[in-house]
Amino acid sequence: FKCIYLAPMKALVAEVVEKFQQRLGPIGLQVREMTGDMSLTAKELAATHVIVTVPEKYDVLTRNSSSGGGSSDTGLLSQVQLLIIDEVHLLNEDRGAVIEAIVARTFRFQETSGNYVRVLGLSATLPNYGDVAQFLRVNERNTFHFGDEYRPIPLERTFI
Repeated sequence: FKCIYLAPMKALVAEVVEKFQQRLGPIGLQVREMTGDMSLTAKELAATHVIVTVPEKYDVLTRNSSSGGGSSDTGLLSQVQLLIIDEVHLLNEDRGAVIEAIVARTFRFQETSGNYVRVLGLSATLPNYGDVAQFLRVNERNTFHFGDEYRPIPLERTFI
């Protein structure tokens, strides 16, 4: 299996890899970075469970894949069981088209191959979480919104 974690910036990729290696390494899971600066060999890719990358790199990796789906596909997409999109609110920014293409490609692959991929969107600033959940094909009971009541320290708002 593979888990893909899409982080918005290379600096965040390195930070996530370090934290995930600390937590997942002891249970035998391999976490690796894949950015424009860091590529993985086929052997490294095969041994890696969690790939942390930026959307543009994953887009290129899956767009240029010769895998077209179906039950006989052995490409990277066929191994992905979890796609985590950090800062999913970037769908509304310049780079949003890349994230949208990744999601569309993932769903298309899922439809043609029958391989289920769980898609998880994360954001600390997402006022339209319902719209994003609908785009990600998440049913309402599996959509979670954590409001101010979940903050460890209350947030005080003042309008000037």
